[in-house]
Amino acid sequence: MRIVRMYTGGDGRSHFEDLPVPESPGPGEVAELELPSVNAAVLRSGTRGCGGWQRAPRRQYVITLAGEIEIEVGDGSTRRFGPGDVLLAEDVEGEGHRVRVLGPEARVALSLAIAP
Repeated sequence: MRIVRMYTGGDGRSHFEDLPVPESPGPGEVAELELPSVNAAVLRSGTRGCGGWQRAPRRQYVITLAGEIEIEVGDGSTRRFGPGDVLLAEDVEGEGHRVRVLGPEARVALSLAIAP
């Protein structure tokens, strides 16, 4: 599992930042990840193409459940996200990012909106 933050920098472009993953204290024990949310939604993307530039509609965690996508941010960086990957989407301003679905399988994700 990995957690990646996507945010708008001072240059108005989106960027990626790797965040630390909480470690479980031991086998069979759970490490808590605080996810203050106001609502949850299941997202399903098609199996083709690349979307245009877009911004996150709100600060949210997006957890990929199935399929794989590639996200490109304004600084030219790309990252791939597959099952179990967590994205903290915070690029609610600026030019945003582009999403491309990879492979034949539709991408399914869980979105957890963060309370303001």
